[in-house]
Amino acid sequence: MKTLMKAVLFSLLLMMQGAFAADLKTAKEQGWVGEQNNGYLGLVKSDAPADLKALVAEVNGQRKAQFTQIATKNGIAEAEAAKVFAREAAERTLPGNYIQNPAGAWVKK
Repeated sequence: MKTLMKAVLFSLLLMMQGAFAADLKTAKEQGWVGEQNNGYLGLVKSDAPADLKALVAEVNGQRKAQFTQIATKNGIAEAEAAKVFAREAAERTLPGNYIQNPAGAWVKK
C-alpha cells in the first residue's frame, strides 16, 4: 500500500506543479513560497503580495482535496497522506528554494 500511495502522491505532485508551474516556480525561486512540513505550501515572507497569497490558498485547497481523496481511498488519515506528500515535495524541491524543517523553521535546501 505504501508503494501505491507514493505513486499516487507523486502523480499528484506532478499534476499540481504543472498547473501552476510558472507562478510557483518563480515564487519559490524568489523565496516567497516554500514547502511546509505538513504537505501544504507556506509563505516564507509574511509581506507577500495579495495575488501570491491567493495562489498559495488555491493550491493548498487543491492539495487538501487530493489528500482527502487519497486518504479515503487508502483507509488512512488525511494528515498521513499529507505527511507522505510533504516528504516527497521536500525531496523534489530545487536547491536554493525553501522547505520547512521538522521544527517549523524555514531553511534553504
